[in-house]
Amino acid sequence: MRLDRLLANSGIGTRSSVRQLIVSGGVTVNGATVKDPGMQVKETDAVAINGTGIGLKENLYFLFDKPDCVLTAMEDPRLPCVGDFVPDELRGKKLAPVGRLDYHTTGLMIITNDGELSHRLQSPKYRIAKRYLVTFDGPSWTAVEIDKVKEGITLTDTDTPVKTAPALLSVTGDSEAEITLYEGKTHEVRRIFAHFGKEVIALRRISLADLEIDRSPESTGAMRELTDEEIRILKSAVRL
Repeated sequence: MRLDRLLANSGIGTRSSVRQLIVSGGVTVNGATVKDPGMQVKETDAVAINGTGIGLKENLYFLFDKPDCVLTAMEDPRLPCVGDFVPDELRGKKLAPVGRLDYHTTGLMIITNDGELSHRLQSPKYRIAKRYLVTFDGPSWTAVEIDKVKEGITLTDTDTPVKTAPALLSVTGDSEAEITLYEGKTHEVRRIFAHFGKEVIALRRISLADLEIDRSPESTGAMRELTDEEIRILKSAVRL
């Protein structure tokens, strides 16, 4: 990757500011001063700025707790969107949310510019577990209904019937349940509940693969960088 782009992706500064820094002789690569912003470098190269070594990051990874009434998009002219929560210094780094959460669904999202990881996390091939906390209105779940969800059901709420993949559902309260999906059909949780005469009142994704967030919605809107261990967990889940 180009030196100026890698420095910018690592949060050192904007592309124009790091170019000026490089041209002025403030950057060394493997001990040698480099003045060409377009020089090809790797994350494993030893890069220093004014004598201080820095860690390079070609790809960036963040965990975002999506609030209610927020679109899963980086830009929207009308409504609040995920991109509104990305700090200004990270704009222009080709970050994008992995998959989608409905407008009224809160909870865990991954935001990254690692296209291969994003693709694999969304692919049904890797059966990534996504667990949701559901508050619902309607009759209690029966053991027969739970078994049907586990086997996969046929949704008939559209012109073309759709068979869902097996999912795990557990009742955690009179009007609360958790459901784990291994696919991502449109509005799938709400449609499964509606199939059995139950209306979803609140829906929150609380885990993806082995990453988890607080069940309480108090942390919505928070965004933080993933730890090295969390990145390893995600990559391991999709065999990267």
